[in-house]
Amino acid sequence: MKKKHLIILLIILSILSLFIGAKDIKPMDILRLKEEHIQVLLISRIPRLISIIVVGMSMSISGLIMQAISRNKFVSPTTAATTDWARFGILISMMLFSSASYLQKMLIAFLFALGGTFLFMKLLNKIKYKNSIFIPLLGIMLGNIVSSITTFFAYKHDLIQNISSWLQGDFSLIIKGRYELLYIGIPLLITAYIYGNKFTIAGMGEEFSINLGLNYNKVVTLGLVIVALITSVTVLTVGTIPFLGLIVPNIVSLYNGDNLKDNIPHTALLGGVFVLACDILGRVLIYPYELSIGVVVGVLGSGIFLYLLMRRKNYAV
Repeated sequence: MKKKHLIILLIILSILSLFIGAKDIKPMDILRLKEEHIQVLLISRIPRLISIIVVGMSMSISGLIMQAISRNKFVSPTTAATTDWARFGILISMMLFSSASYLQKMLIAFLFALGGTFLFMKLLNKIKYKNSIFIPLLGIMLGNIVSSITTFFAYKHDLIQNISSWLQGDFSLIIKGRYELLYIGIPLLITAYIYGNKFTIAGMGEEFSINLGLNYNKVVTLGLVIVALITSVTVLTVGTIPFLGLIVPNIVSLYNGDNLKDNIPHTALLGGVFVLACDILGRVLIYPYELSIGVVVGVLGSGIFLYLLMRRKNYAV
C-alpha cells in the first residue's frame, strides 16, 4: 500500500469521524453556522479526532522502535509491560500526591514506564534462548505481575475505581482541555524519524553497531525514552490500547520490508487509519451508544496477532 493511499484513507476517515456520534451533525450544519453544532465540533469532535490520529501514529511508532531494538517482531509496549508500568506509576502518583496535576502524573508514569522497559531489556539480554514467541510471553508475564501489584495497592487504598479508568482505552471522554498532553508525541515522532537509520543499525546487535561507530547505549536509551514517554502520555490521557504497537508495524513490514526509517511514515499513517477505523466502528455498532476503542482494537488486534503467529509458524525455516 502506497503512502498516498494511506493519506487519502486518513482524510476520508477523519471527515467521517467528525460527523459520527450521539449528536447528529451534518456538513450543512456547519455551513449554516449553527452555534450548537460548532461548539460540539470545537469542544468534542475535533479534539477527539486529533487524539485518535496522534495516539494511533505515536503508539504504532513506539512498537516499531521496540521491535527494532529488541530484534523481535512480537515486542511492543503491551507485550513488554510498558503500559502496565505506566499504570502503576499513575497509581503511585495518586497515592503519594492526591492533588497531583496531569503533568505530575505523566512524569511519574514516564519514570515507571522507562524503568520497567529497561528492566525488560535487561531480562532480555540475560536470556540465552531468545525464541520469537518466548520473549513477548516473558513481557506479558512481567506485565501481569505489575498489574496484580497495581490492583492490590488500588484495593488497599480504595483507588480501584480511579485506576480502572486507565485499564481500557476510551476516546469518548476526550474534550478540549483534556488531551493537549498528547501533542508531546509529535516532536517524538519527528525524533524517531531522524534517528530511524540509527535504530535500524542498533537492531543488528551491540557488537555490530559499535563496529560501525554507533553509540549503541545512547541510541537504545533514546529509543526507550521515546517509547516510555509516548506510552505514559497515552495511558494517562486515553487509557490502555492493546496490540496497536504490535500489529501495525508487522503489517507494514509485510508489504514494505524491514528498513525502519522507510517504514516510519507508513507505520504512522497506517496506525492513524487503523485507530480511526476502529473508533468509527465502535461508534456505529451500537449507535447511539459506543464501544470503547480498547475493546474494538483488542478484538481485531487479537485476531490479527493470531494470524501473524500462524503465518510466522508456516513460513519458519
